[in-house]
Amino acid sequence: MKDQIDRPGAGRLVHAPSDHPPVSRPRIGILVANLGTPDGYTYWPMRRYLSEFLSDQRVIDYPRWKWQPLLQTVILAKRPFSSGANYKSIWNHDLDESPLMTITRAQVAKLGAAVADRYGPEVMVDFCMRYGNPSTGSVLRRMVDAGCERIVFMPLYPHYAGATSATANDQLFRALMKEKRQPAVRIVPEYFNAPLYIDALAQSVERAYSALDHRPDVLVASYHGMPKRYLMQGDPYHCQCQKTSRLLRERLGWADGSIDTTFQSVFGPEEWLRPYTVEHAAKLAKAGKKRIAVISPAFSADCIETLEEIQGEIREAFEHAGGESFTYIPCLNDDDAHIAALMSVLGENLAGWME
Repeated sequence: MKDQIDRPGAGRLVHAPSDHPPVSRPRIGILVANLGTPDGYTYWPMRRYLSEFLSDQRVIDYPRWKWQPLLQTVILAKRPFSSGANYKSIWNHDLDESPLMTITRAQVAKLGAAVADRYGPEVMVDFCMRYGNPSTGSVLRRMVDAGCERIVFMPLYPHYAGATSATANDQLFRALMKEKRQPAVRIVPEYFNAPLYIDALAQSVERAYSALDHRPDVLVASYHGMPKRYLMQGDPYHCQCQKTSRLLRERLGWADGSIDTTFQSVFGPEEWLRPYTVEHAAKLAKAGKKRIAVISPAFSADCIETLEEIQGEIREAFEHAGGESFTYIPCLNDDDAHIAALMSVLGENLAGWME
């Protein structure tokens, strides 16, 4: 079709009748997806966001008839206030948005520049959020309107989990159902063991340690948690997290036992993956490990779980138990090594479409 359009951009097909609708020049799209963010930290934006998030059965898989009455009448009557206060404490007030939105935009800007440099302007790069805005459906529509006939969809999660990667994919598939002309789609799989990703993590640890006066006694790799039941049902997330910690330790050249793998953000009454980061941090302090560092390999961008939970609740638990030095190592965010790792993964998934 590219040779049939008489000018760049949306235009008239050379052999089409005069009343034929405009047709865009064919392009390839890269659509990056992250978890999401509320539009604001006041009650109603927080309630809308939490309702969408906590209604997702990939996240909370209880029967709807049992869960929704509790969610809508009890949980969402109170939780938007507490969650809103947490978001307010980390909010980017200059841009009036959450840090996750600010960082994701910066990541995609750098990715877009790298993609343009390698592949040229025919590849379009954009981002969406699974929950909140910009929605997956709205960005997919924009890309289709721009002529994207092939799209690489990249959930920005190094590790696969049903509650992250799978639900992002679900949302894309739902959006595709509404398209008259569906683009061809490739889904980027998890990249938790990609060499450049591991190297980017290692570089971030080395930078952080080089800036400290005293080396931490332990590096804690804190991953987002999930109910243990999901692991027993076949979700590979736990195993992938353990492997990332091992590969990171090997890349750093450290001895066995120098990195502890833990899990945070426990929600609800059932048992989640252990050890819980907040409890483990306190246990380390009580055992005489007075200096620790914490890294969050499962998060591609700093967000409420890292900026508020780790640097707030988990830090406080450690210090209350007698810890003296708590170092948080930021997520990879828009670090150049991270962008290089993502570009490497994208290059593998563009093979055959772009050279």
